[in-house]
Amino acid sequence: MDTEDHKALREAVAALGTRHGRTTDTTPLWSEAGKLGYLGVNLPEEYGGGGGGISELSIVLEELGAAGCPLLMLVVSPAICGTVIARFGTDAQKQQWLPGLADGTRLMAFGITEPDAGSNSHRITTTARKDGADWLLTGRKVFISGVDIADATLIVGRTEDARTGRLKPCLFIVPRDTPGFTRRPIDMELHAAEKQFELILDDVRLPADALVGDEDAGLLQLFAGLNPERIMTAAFAIGMGRHALAKAIEYARDRTVWSTPIGAHQAIAHPLAQAHIDLELARLMMQKAAALYDAGDDMGAGEAANMAKYAAGEACVKAVDQAVHTLGGNGLTREFGLASLITAARVARIAPVSREMILNYVSHQTLGLPKSY
Repeated sequence: MDTEDHKALREAVAALGTRHGRTTDTTPLWSEAGKLGYLGVNLPEEYGGGGGGISELSIVLEELGAAGCPLLMLVVSPAICGTVIARFGTDAQKQQWLPGLADGTRLMAFGITEPDAGSNSHRITTTARKDGADWLLTGRKVFISGVDIADATLIVGRTEDARTGRLKPCLFIVPRDTPGFTRRPIDMELHAAEKQFELILDDVRLPADALVGDEDAGLLQLFAGLNPERIMTAAFAIGMGRHALAKAIEYARDRTVWSTPIGAHQAIAHPLAQAHIDLELARLMMQKAAALYDAGDDMGAGEAANMAKYAAGEACVKAVDQAVHTLGGNGLTREFGLASLITAARVARIAPVSREMILNYVSHQTLGLPKSY
């Protein structure tokens, strides 16, 4: 359940979202949200943040989504990158990045997905090797959001363990204009304010201080960012589902056929009620995951974050589909703005991890069943 502070935060962010509404240019909203302190609610106060956690940041994203103007880069910049740097970065990295991430004047993208690795992060082939005091980073990444507007990208690479010779994950901050670091936009059917990119890293030379945290703690640092990513994806999906459902409810109340509002018919009312229930249940799981993460329980948060992301993705898709069906032909018009959500809602089922991989995780991690892969 929301605390009084959380309720106040919801109301304030909802009012901000309502003022901006649906827009293809999210820059003014991002700027205002930063000035009001919403973008950095999860970051430490000593670096200009709100001193809260993912619980608070997920409220910000959910409420903006419910108002029809979700900010995808909230998932990436303060939630993933900001969290990783706040927990594991050097003092210099924190001073350099966290104040800007908190007030929105600086953006950071996150690069983990590769064309040949898919869901198997152990097959990441982007590698970093030492060259004197520097690092040389080589590899490819795909479906990386917002690289064109980000000041830097937090890249997941792998380094060779000197003791075992095996590759281990490490994270590097790569500024946008670094030589050898190039990007190519991916032509997406999905129309969103944030573009998707393929990245090429061709012997990108980085100074020693580009490495985030301890070279030997890469996996811990990686999952410190991935759990917030799943929680925030759930918030993104829940907000989108609430937005679609609100439009359907308004339409069902007002649309009258044969002298009766269509919302009076159970064939319309019951599926909308079910969609609402599913979204509320998903939100409870998201709140549990965020609370566990903010309490420092990374293991418990991992399980809950996966479940929350799964539940929210399913609830979002069902809510959007039912909203479109409720409006009939109007559900496919640009005026009501639901048709574009049919594609967007599927993102929460696919990214950052597919629902099938979450079911795999729950099967063998929670239920103790043998792995099939």
